[in-house]
Amino acid sequence: MIFVKKNRLSQSVVGLSLSLLVAGTALLSPQAASAATTTTNSTVAAATAISTSRVDSILRTAKSYIGRVTYRYGTRNTSRLILDCSAYTQLVFSKNGISIPWGSKAQAKLGTRVSKKTSLRKGDLVMFSTSRPGVINHVGIYIGNGQFISNTTSSGVVVRGMNSGYWKDRFIMGRHL
Repeated sequence: MIFVKKNRLSQSVVGLSLSLLVAGTALLSPQAASAATTTTNSTVAAATAISTSRVDSILRTAKSYIGRVTYRYGTRNTSRLILDCSAYTQLVFSKNGISIPWGSKAQAKLGTRVSKKTSLRKGDLVMFSTSRPGVINHVGIYIGNGQFISNTTSSGVVVRGMNSGYWKDRFIMGRHL
């Protein structure tokens, strides 16, 4: 949750700075306004590149645990890599400097809700119901192209499709962090 607050604050500061910069260009000469606009576009491009590289790092980290983690419900033993699904997502994000709570229900309260699978972005948390319909009890990380990675009871850390098979009708929501 701390990450979300920092992220919103940094977005607000960047947004405010860009707004002031763009608004201020009306008072400048045409040459100065052009330079300010170029600076603004460069700043936006740099901010996008940073977030994209962080997502790429999260996905690399997530995939690095394939075949290395043992699933055990309610367990968070990072030294022996015996984890449940939410301990796995917590570990992956913490390795990338992002603190999230343990527990799929707690993680389901982070960031911004995403109701449609088609609106998911790489790096989003994805929540599922594996027992009682509508009750969140599994979490993974969206990796794009209708796929997610998670720590499962049957196979450990694996990549699975969300649009067919077992997971198709079990998606509850995603969370943009």
